[in-house]
Amino acid sequence: MKLLAIDTSTEACSCALYIDGETQFRSQLTPRQHTKLILPMADELLAEAGINPNQLDGVAVGKGPGSFTGLRIACGVAQGIAFAVDIPIAPISSLATLAQAAYIETGEKQILSVIDARMEEIYYGYYILNSQEIMQCQTVDKVAKPNSIDLPITEKWYGTGSGWIYAEILQNKLKTLLQNYQIDKYTQASAMIPLALNLFKQGQVVSAENISPVYLRGMNR
Repeated sequence: MKLLAIDTSTEACSCALYIDGETQFRSQLTPRQHTKLILPMADELLAEAGINPNQLDGVAVGKGPGSFTGLRIACGVAQGIAFAVDIPIAPISSLATLAQAAYIETGEKQILSVIDARMEEIYYGYYILNSQEIMQCQTVDKVAKPNSIDLPITEKWYGTGSGWIYAEILQNKLKTLLQNYQIDKYTQASAMIPLALNLFKQGQVVSAENISPVYLRGMNR
């Protein structure tokens, strides 16, 4: 399996290339520079691996929620590559990517992913690790004021993501349901790889013309 993953949904711009069990990646925390960086990152990874886009089996893309502009950039790049070489796309939730990264880094199995949505709102989702070591959303990803999030029915959630700038409000809301959290964490394409491989295995991929960003605003209120 040869898979290219692209994410520009948050302040981080990242790209990862998975080839038969090995992953190489590029990442840079550079807000408003994603358009200039993402294609060179992909080109570098492909060149270093000695393969062409037409040798890829698929593309994974961070579909959102996240930055409106960033989501359009990533989806546009993924769509362009997939159209050009006729391969499918695995759309990955940005909140799922954060949860998967938190598990990889910390070993925590119950993750509350939170992204700063601006306008004093957050995107959030509750994720639990399944038997295949894949983070699965327990409801649906949502957008809300930090003090208005839905509460989980279990305890010991570990928080991650840029939305933890509202840590005091979230702690007051969650109380004993929250065990700890990490701040200044952003989506990374490398953490998308296990999620994407799982989607390809299950056949939950889409054609290039059917990929679209997930903004959430105006939804799940």
